[in-house]
Amino acid sequence: MRHIVQFNDDWLFLPQDVDSNTSDSTFESVVLPHTNRIFPYHNFGNDEYQFISTYRKHFRLPEPIRGRRLFIDFEGAMIASEVFLNGRKLGEYDGGFTPFSFDLTDYLHLDGDNLLTVRLDSTERSDIPPYGNVVDYLTFGGIYRDVYLRYIEPCHIDNVFVRTTHVLGQHPKVQYDVKLVNLPGTQLTLQTRLIDSSGAVLVEQEHSITSAPADSLLLDDMQLQDLPSIHLWTLNEPHLYQLNLQLWQNGRLIDEQTERFGFREAHFDKDGNFYLNGQPLKLRGLNRHQTYPYIGAAAPARLQRKDAEIVKYELGCNIVRTSHYPQSKHFLRRCDEIGLLVFEEIPGWQHIGDRDWQGIALRDVETMILRDRNHPSIILWGVRINESQDHTALYKATNELAHKLDPTRQTGGVRYFMDSEFLEDVFTFNDFSNGVQEPKYTPHLITEFMGHMFPTKTWDSEDRLVEHAIRHARVQDLARQNPRVSGAIGWCMADYNTHPEFGGGDRICYHGVLDIFRLPKFAAFLYESQIDPNQRIVMRPATAYGFGDRNNYGAESLQDFYVFSNCDEIEAFVGDEKMGHYKPDRENFPGLAHPPFRIGTGQLWFTSNLRVQDAHLIGYRNGQAVIEDRLAANKLPHTLILQADDDELVADGADMTRVVFKILDKFQHVLPYSVSVVYLEVDGPADLIGDNPFPLVGGQAAVYLKARKTPGKVTITARVNRLATASTTVNITPRM
Repeated sequence: MRHIVQFNDDWLFLPQDVDSNTSDSTFESVVLPHTNRIFPYHNFGNDEYQFISTYRKHFRLPEPIRGRRLFIDFEGAMIASEVFLNGRKLGEYDGGFTPFSFDLTDYLHLDGDNLLTVRLDSTERSDIPPYGNVVDYLTFGGIYRDVYLRYIEPCHIDNVFVRTTHVLGQHPKVQYDVKLVNLPGTQLTLQTRLIDSSGAVLVEQEHSITSAPADSLLLDDMQLQDLPSIHLWTLNEPHLYQLNLQLWQNGRLIDEQTERFGFREAHFDKDGNFYLNGQPLKLRGLNRHQTYPYIGAAAPARLQRKDAEIVKYELGCNIVRTSHYPQSKHFLRRCDEIGLLVFEEIPGWQHIGDRDWQGIALRDVETMILRDRNHPSIILWGVRINESQDHTALYKATNELAHKLDPTRQTGGVRYFMDSEFLEDVFTFNDFSNGVQEPKYTPHLITEFMGHMFPTKTWDSEDRLVEHAIRHARVQDLARQNPRVSGAIGWCMADYNTHPEFGGGDRICYHGVLDIFRLPKFAAFLYESQIDPNQRIVMRPATAYGFGDRNNYGAESLQDFYVFSNCDEIEAFVGDEKMGHYKPDRENFPGLAHPPFRIGTGQLWFTSNLRVQDAHLIGYRNGQAVIEDRLAANKLPHTLILQADDDELVADGADMTRVVFKILDKFQHVLPYSVSVVYLEVDGPADLIGDNPFPLVGGQAAVYLKARKTPGKVTITARVNRLATASTTVNITPRM
């Protein structure tokens, strides 16, 4: 029988290229996912992760072979791997964003110690995508995703592709392809079961295989029909089902595989719309990089899932683009679970290399699609190197391969010039016009805007932060108004570390609506305000409410400000004086479901003797007050807060949660101009990953708490001059 064993524990790491004679005593003990170096959150060079390192793992078989084959599966290692078992080279893999496997069986010591060695080259090699020219993001280094051992019978299920048809009619169907390998001469039986989210078996069937070629067999267009009533996968109710397959030989179960999927219909139409389950849906989203402060790309499952939740729930998006490479299976699975659409693309950035380089790109198309084509969240394959020039031969090949592997999904190819050769199904376009260019082709999806056009830091002037948000609002508004545009995906979700040719002087691209710690700028409030008010009421003032924090310092500097909200109207007071009721600015933003509010509109926000008073905002829906907020006039630091995203971690040596600290005013708003040194302490079986002490700029930042392998209670404490100490606790629970 198939058995999957997580293989993340008890690795040895040395940041050098060494031979087998080097003593284990020189290595550091690590747990995967692992970054080859911990960094400060900014002010470091990409050359610091560019070296060859050595990973080792001593292991005995977790269970006997019993006639099976044993594979090792790497979800991702950056960027070129050579793998050895007991001194024998198993092979190489060039590429850091797609999974790869090796068969260990023939070189195993069945009853003794085994030594697995990975020689990992993390240099930015020009022969491997995305490199060959400049790239605006960092790839970091390390075995940064999970590793597994996989026991399988010689005859086993190699791949399963599930798709649904007629989901909007009376008789929906499940179609599936099953590839079997190493078939014996004896009879096989494939049993298939459709299982709902409660675990109930809805339909089951058997298929007998009496004769087949010995090497492999593709059972294509298998069907489950006469289904009971099914639930569609939608954004608000993302129902998931499982297709369970069991392979039997002479009455013995020899393999079992389960694939999760959803019943949904998704396509981009020539009329310009994107349709989900027959209904037009304007796409509103952001691009996501997989990198984090301090740890590079080596984020465990919890942090991957959290990013999907941030995009969906905190930012109110309905789509995310995995710029510019396939991303973690944990991230994609969470998108399936919460109803977040995904546009996934192959690795690359502007540059197209030689024939061998292009061969890797084609392999990445195949690997990405074979790994991810059962995810209901994925609606589009990106089969063109981001922002590359036209290349007819390559992109004909990538499109043909994508359609062969997955005829159910359309393809896109992200470019930045309108006259590009259109070989894909959807014209995916990076529009940096600060507006929306009229499409040349449909379907037309804006896949980037803003970003490098208007980089913005959390501690920038209020005017710049507001303009950053309004520019995002303007493009999303114009995209929604244009019937030939399917939607707009902004650049980008969060700030990220970069190469010296890009970004700010501290090597950060300040392009995000969130900062590098995934904490909001004003532009994030714009996205959040588009959330359906039946799900959550939002009212976010986009102001520091400081007399001298605006341009035109003087009597007009506090005349008005923006509030991003999904309310119908807002009532505003300064001190005891009512300033008025305000409506959303539908004149300037007619396409947005919830336009921003402009509060004040020429009225002075201070008394005749220039004394600013606290403001009070009340939001209304359907004539009822549903939310309120206050703005402090004095803007003095009042509270230091410390918050962990999770109150529990697992004692596996890898689990992590974000720990946020902020300096707030008396009404709990972040003070962006509060510059302080924050001192952090940890008591318990966990470690802080990040700068400590932390020179806080912008009023908000974060570190990570990483569990050790011992259960217990962890207390984190933060101190800053002149404010009360803050603390929070996280429980480290036993590993199951």
